[in-house]
Amino acid sequence: MSEHVWPPGAATAVGSMPGADPAEAAAVVFGELPDFPHLPELPARGVGADLIGRTAAMLVDLAIEVVPSGYRVAARPGRDHRRAVDLLRWDLDAVTEAGAAPVIKTQLAGPWTLAAGIELPRGHRVLTDRGAVREFTDSALEGLAAHVGELKARTGAEVVVQFDEPTLPAVLAGSLPTPSGYGTVPAVPEPEARELLNRVIQRAGELTGQPVVVHCCAARPPVGLLHAAGAGALAIDATLLGGAPSTLLDELGEAWDSGTVLFLGLVPALEPARRPALRELAQPALALADRLGFNRSTLADRAVPTPTCGFAGATADWVRRALKLTTDLGKAFVEPPEGW
Repeated sequence: MSEHVWPPGAATAVGSMPGADPAEAAAVVFGELPDFPHLPELPARGVGADLIGRTAAMLVDLAIEVVPSGYRVAARPGRDHRRAVDLLRWDLDAVTEAGAAPVIKTQLAGPWTLAAGIELPRGHRVLTDRGAVREFTDSALEGLAAHVGELKARTGAEVVVQFDEPTLPAVLAGSLPTPSGYGTVPAVPEPEARELLNRVIQRAGELTGQPVVVHCCAARPPVGLLHAAGAGALAIDATLLGGAPSTLLDELGEAWDSGTVLFLGLVPALEPARRPALRELAQPALALADRLGFNRSTLADRAVPTPTCGFAGATADWVRRALKLTTDLGKAFVEPPEGW
């Protein structure tokens, strides 16, 4: 696998954007993130447009439908599944028309978040059936191969894959509720979680030739597990690291020292009451480098600034401003302003 294709100082975003117009979202992303744009997700469009629905649109020989409790396995593709597929197709059309870039990032649910977010026919999560987990993982990887190939063919860009695992901490902790609400799904042992993540990371890396990003927005993400699973980049909310335990800092330091890139969430996803200065936004990244004992120049090549989370709930005005701040942070990592 080659070194990462994005240039030093590049910035990107997590994935979701506000609104329901894929052409407008793609134009904003390519305009504000010219070195490292991503395929926008527009969850405001409803069924099929959120993380689980988007990933379900990539499944091969499996289908989903919507029930009152969420997404459920369907016997055959119906209206809900076809809608998810159509939404993804429209998003691909939009980025094809948006412009050119050397690299583009695409996002999908990681295997544990996917298995936790879809129900089996009797209402239990796919997560409760290890055979079903493997089946969904195989299907998603087959679909990812086609998706990456199409994205490359349409844009001419190198593709970076990001697996979103917001539910992974709950999967590891055994805190996800059962259908009755009176119990919880048993915790998945870390070795089992790591093995499956390693498999999907390896396959995505084979498809793209680029480091694979794993994103977890929890306050205490399982950094050691994700690093051991082979993630080439870890996307975390750096603003939540204040007061982080020494074990988490040690895991971050080990990952960073090994060459893993840190995608650091620094710019608020929602507009704050007071617009912060660039140095204020950079402070968590600067403090992290200092606490881990790295020269701040490491940020230029082994860190990518991002918003703290997706923009689904943001205003259009703030999205443009936030993305501009994110790109300014990337430039400042390469050429720090005087006084940094």
